Amino acid sequence: MIEVSSHRAWTSSSPQPTVFVVDDDAAVLGSLRFLLETDGFAVRTFRSGTALLNVSAPGPDCYVIDYKMPDINGIDLAGRLRKSDRDAPVVLITGYPDDNISARAATAGIKDVVLKPLLDENLVKCIRHAIQDRPRA
Repeated sequence: MIEVSSHRAWTSSSPQPTVFVVDDDAAVLGSLRFLLETDGFAVRTFRSGTALLNVSAPGPDCYVIDYKMPDINGIDLAGRLRKSDRDAPVVLITGYPDDNISARAATAGIKDVVLKPLLDENLVKCIRHAIQDRPRA
């Protein structure tokens, strides 16, 4: 039996969840924006970790951060976000997996690591779970 369901878990009565995406590759940013907006998320993109850290706007419901960037790696960026009291969950994406990346990510409080180029429904599921599992103050 094939189960058919809507991708959108958010109702019109609930606020649209916001995702901040950080990646130094403009093509990846464009693809992720399209994917996430199609699935009902509000998306804001950043070409570097530094650009994200310089934002003073309200934080997102979830961060999607590339691991390998020229200015700061994704695990270090997640640590800096935590130190500045930005507690939204982080999903790490990478095209350069190694044996220790999941362990290092977990140590930094990152539960999910998603491999490029498999950034489709797997990424969306990780974001949805991260937002739904986030402790509310």
